Amino acid sequence: MKPEIYTWLEDIQRSIEEIFLFLPKKRDFFEFQKDLKTKKAVERNLEIIGEALNRILKLEPEFPITDSRKIVDTRNRIIHGYDSVSEDIIWMIVNRSLPKLQTEVNELLK
Repeated sequence: MKPEIYTWLEDIQRSIEEIFLFLPKKRDFFEFQKDLKTKKAVERNLEIIGEALNRILKLEPEFPITDSRKIVDTRNRIIHGYDSVSEDIIWMIVNRSLPKLQTEVNELLK
């Protein structure tokens, strides 16, 4: 694996860990909705994840991460379509998609 890809995978791993640290142990969507700082921090880390994956895909278009194109598209939507990002979609990504991505990234970093 190219050294820069390894670095970007570490960035993804760190961003996922930060997202899970920002969220309370008991995950409650309504509390998340009320917590502007946590919402912004989660969105920022999703942007970092998407950008890091975008850079990886430029070097290796067939890189083995599930839904990699969707992850990059989500990053683009958060950045460019910021006014149309819904809290429930962010919440779903964090709870359903990030654990799988975390597992895949951890395996690639071994």
